[in-house]
Amino acid sequence: MQTIIISPLVSPRLCLVSPLVPRNQFLNNHHRAPPSIRLSNHRSTTSLRLFSSAAASRDSEMATEDVQDPRIAKIASSIRVIPDFPKPGIMFQDITTLLLDTEAFKDTIALFVDRYKDKGISVVAGVEARGFIFGPPIALAIGAKFVPMRKPKKLPGKVISEEYSLEYGTDTIEMHVGAVEPGERAIIIDDLIATGGTLAAAIRLLERVGVKIVECACVIELPELKGKEKLGETPLFVLVSSAA
Repeated sequence: MQTIIISPLVSPRLCLVSPLVPRNQFLNNHHRAPPSIRLSNHRSTTSLRLFSSAAASRDSEMATEDVQDPRIAKIASSIRVIPDFPKPGIMFQDITTLLLDTEAFKDTIALFVDRYKDKGISVVAGVEARGFIFGPPIALAIGAKFVPMRKPKKLPGKVISEEYSLEYGTDTIEMHVGAVEPGERAIIIDDLIATGGTLAAAIRLLERVGVKIVECACVIELPELKGKEKLGETPLFVLVSSAA
């Protein structure tokens, strides 16, 4: 499985910090950030290593060439890190500042739309919760339906579920029965990939009902946590990557 990162420029606004902790740990778990963290202040942006990549995904239709796109640096510089949230030692990667920047938010959606339009994708599956922010506008722009993939007991109808492991237990992701059909082509959207457990569960859930997963797509990757390794043969596309 190959990761494609479309990020050639470094913004001068970016401030160096140590690796961030996984997304699911921000919500439910108790990982601690390394003691070597250095922050300029509580609103500092995370250091994002911006790469250009000529690598192609498994699906040749989804292959991209090396590009120089100034929008990437704007997106990266609009994301900040909040230390000690929601508890001491946790570095929370805050995309709300990206959402406040109308140009950066628009460019984020546009980069995904440019990648996935005209690829025969009929399903955009968004992972709770921040996949619900980026998924719907992408789905509308490419003419696909949006399918929310939710935590347990959040969907009112009959559901199909997939369990996945956390450090201190398990969690479950669900979607409505009948939301997708066998043979449909889907992308899975989330804001960030850390350990990859949630995205891997979403892949398994959709594949169980016969959906072809074209790619997983995230705004940010924390590569030091090796989440892409859990995705198996499913390609991963990200806009920016955190610095080690």
